[in-house]
Amino acid sequence: MDFSRKGTIRVSTSRGMTYNLKQEIDQMKRFEIIKEDDLGLELRGDMLDCMYLNMHCRCAYKVLFLIKEFQSSDAEHLYIRLNRAIKWDSFVDVAGYFSVSGKIKNESILDERFAFVRVKDAIADYFMHKFDRRPDSGPRKHGVNFFLFWEEQNVRIFLDTSGETLSKHGYRKIPGKAPMVEALAAACVMGSGFERDQVFINPMCGSGTLAIEAALMQANKAPGLMREDFSFMQVPGYDASSWEKIKQNAESKIIAAEPYVKILASDISEDAVEIAQVNAQAAGVEDRISFDVCDFKKSIVPQGKGVVFFNPEYGLRLGEEEKLEPVYQEIGDFFKKECQGKTGAVFTGNLNLAKKIGLRTKKRIPYFNAQIECRLLLFEIF
Repeated sequence: MDFSRKGTIRVSTSRGMTYNLKQEIDQMKRFEIIKEDDLGLELRGDMLDCMYLNMHCRCAYKVLFLIKEFQSSDAEHLYIRLNRAIKWDSFVDVAGYFSVSGKIKNESILDERFAFVRVKDAIADYFMHKFDRRPDSGPRKHGVNFFLFWEEQNVRIFLDTSGETLSKHGYRKIPGKAPMVEALAAACVMGSGFERDQVFINPMCGSGTLAIEAALMQANKAPGLMREDFSFMQVPGYDASSWEKIKQNAESKIIAAEPYVKILASDISEDAVEIAQVNAQAAGVEDRISFDVCDFKKSIVPQGKGVVFFNPEYGLRLGEEEKLEPVYQEIGDFFKKECQGKTGAVFTGNLNLAKKIGLRTKKRIPYFNAQIECRLLLFEIF
């Protein structure tokens, strides 16, 4: 494949996070956004741009490069178009491996796996006709990945340059209890208004994801530096030296840690803090975070501007909400007594409990944690 060929790049994300993704890409100052929707953005660029995006996007799930788009009514017509219109050996080696995934909204397809099988058949039969042999295929993401988006009659087939989702940044060795995925944590830290020269306090830190994402932003450390394998590395034409230049450029922009630690994380659970420390070490930011074992009401809040970020339990199971009411009330009291001059942030999937905080929100940002509709509530604390 010609890695310098220009085309459409789709950078996908989760519902509610497109705004944060757009912020990231605007800050790169190298892409023009040609389309945006609730699940991502589209840009113009080449495969080298895809490599750059895979390195730097904190809030992305996939970086997809458009191969072909056309109209198709059913799976057999889909097979014919894909088998005849695309030179598949440009994207995957005959001795290689590929997988197919995607999103299907077509009334003729009752099980999306059937559509994926027909895509695999079209690719395999292309190779058998041309080479009398074919690449292996299966569900694993270690080879070349193709992504099928089929809505009604509209078909778009992409080269998935990421492979495994970018939403996991690769440092979380121990997930802990009910962890927030890294891309969502990054979006929430961005949404809180946190800036690199401020303090970030994260009581109830759990496995440390929010504090670690804040530390990575403070360090200007690209998430792709913590990952060794991307699908674009398996595509014919991949130039390892180009990727090495992107890596070296990203490494050169890391900001050295300051003597004064500006990120504080604590939890009442000693096990949770130990897990968070292991994860911070894996992310290479353990020297940027001060960890403590304590009740959140005893958390240290330094002077100066910054963000105090809580991610309490949601209490979605029967009987849990009532037990959590005092916790949310105490968070509100902690904001009022200890956090003057800061931005208070609470991420929750329970708006009934959020009312117990007892403060007027200055902003309510919708996000989704898996299938749970949540809100990032921001409070300006005087």
